[in-house]
Amino acid sequence: MKLPGYYSSGEFARMAQVSIRTIRFYDKQNILKPSYVTPTGARFYTDSDFARLQQILLLKYLGFSLDDIREMTINDTDYHFLLNALTLQKKLIQDRIEQMQLVESAIEKTVSAIRQYHQVDWSQMLDLIHLTGMEKTLKSQYLNATNITARIQLHRDFSQNRQGWFPWIYQNCQIRSSMNILELGCGNGALWAENLQKLPSPITITLSDISEGMLRDARRNIGQEDSRFLFQCFDCHQIPFPPQSFDLVIANHLLFYCQDISQVCQEIARVLKPKGRFLCSTYGTKHMKEISNLVQEFDSRIVLAADNLYEHFGLENGKNILEKHFSSVECIQFKDEIFLDQPEPLIQYILSCHGNQNQILLDRYKDFRIFVEKKTRKGFHITKDAGIFLCYM
Repeated sequence: MKLPGYYSSGEFARMAQVSIRTIRFYDKQNILKPSYVTPTGARFYTDSDFARLQQILLLKYLGFSLDDIREMTINDTDYHFLLNALTLQKKLIQDRIEQMQLVESAIEKTVSAIRQYHQVDWSQMLDLIHLTGMEKTLKSQYLNATNITARIQLHRDFSQNRQGWFPWIYQNCQIRSSMNILELGCGNGALWAENLQKLPSPITITLSDISEGMLRDARRNIGQEDSRFLFQCFDCHQIPFPPQSFDLVIANHLLFYCQDISQVCQEIARVLKPKGRFLCSTYGTKHMKEISNLVQEFDSRIVLAADNLYEHFGLENGKNILEKHFSSVECIQFKDEIFLDQPEPLIQYILSCHGNQNQILLDRYKDFRIFVEKKTRKGFHITKDAGIFLCYM
């Protein structure tokens, strides 16, 4: 019997131009389950299943394993999820193109060296091996970008303070012409992408991150042709600049991730000029507490973060930590809250967290989605407890 809006396995496979064996294989691997299964075992798919199949085939084309694909996709075709998935797939394609260009260049250099010297440079062969082992790096960068995008979008689209976090941070930077600025842990460069029109000239801004993937995102978001920006990959525990290099150092939501905050602060103080300033941001104990309460109500086993970052470096204890390295420290809080009445952005945020939620929620995703939809139907308030420390030499 033909079900309205549903395709049989054979019809679905023909429309997607893949074999029915492929469709059955993805079903058995729990990567693409049918939308409906009859009591007799007949499997049927819908138009929305094509979106998930598209993600699967693209990631497979890029060389990811089935386990990777299962982890990197989610069975939700709401337009929020689909738009984000396509945006991140575009980024993944750009990353792969750039990396393949590096491989091509390395091969050309190796071939040229062999032709010129009639012997193999084994260090170049080692570089080729490293460049061609890219899948794990790409997966990590893809997942990081997915998580960061979900968190930024929730704050950007549903925060009640219309000024916005990044414009507020920029305002407190008090940037002037001819300053030399360093941002540690720049991520995708959102602070500058949102404030490009406000920047004076001349000015020099060095964006740094421990992740090459994040720096690629920052270059794309800001524009590689903007000569005011430099990009450098390094660990902030060892800042590769001479003493008294910068007028301003920025660390936006970074210090609580650092293994040795004291070492990082010493490095920052070393590279700041005598009248330089250090601006860093962090959270307080009440930040986003309603989200933790929500997931705990659904399943008490869920922990969204293995560590409470504010315990490592937060609004409550940050001043005491910073005063050991700077002569004056001022705390300024950002007054804001989140209000939303739709489930998708909240679900994306929850799935982006660093805890055990995906191990529990992905098997119960439909139930969880219904649960969150009920909670947000009449509006859902989320406390924001964040701010900055302004430190002076």
